[in-house]
Amino acid sequence: MVMLQLATAAVIGLAFLAQGRREAVAAAAGAALAALGTALLSARAFAGVSGAGLALGRLLAGMVLRWIVLVGGLVLILGQFKLPPLAAIAGLVAGYATNLLAFRFKG
Repeated sequence: MVMLQLATAAVIGLAFLAQGRREAVAAAAGAALAALGTALLSARAFAGVSGAGLALGRLLAGMVLRWIVLVGGLVLILGQFKLPPLAAIAGLVAGYATNLLAFRFKG
């Protein structure tokens, strides 16, 4: 899943390259945020599950970590680096759309 999201980051970055370098970087960074969040969620959720309560706790901790990465990354992209917001959000949406498409066509 993470590899598909990183491939999406490269594709969306190349697609936004027609509008400019800053837009391409913003779109690729937005999609890379989705990949980083998914990687951290899966690393946290699937690390040595021993019981149902512990598995749920790890899943919830992974989701919180994912949202922290998402919000923190967007603050950096939009606030610190002042990259175009529409391209960054389009990249983020494309990264998460990869999740939906991968689960829809997994078999």
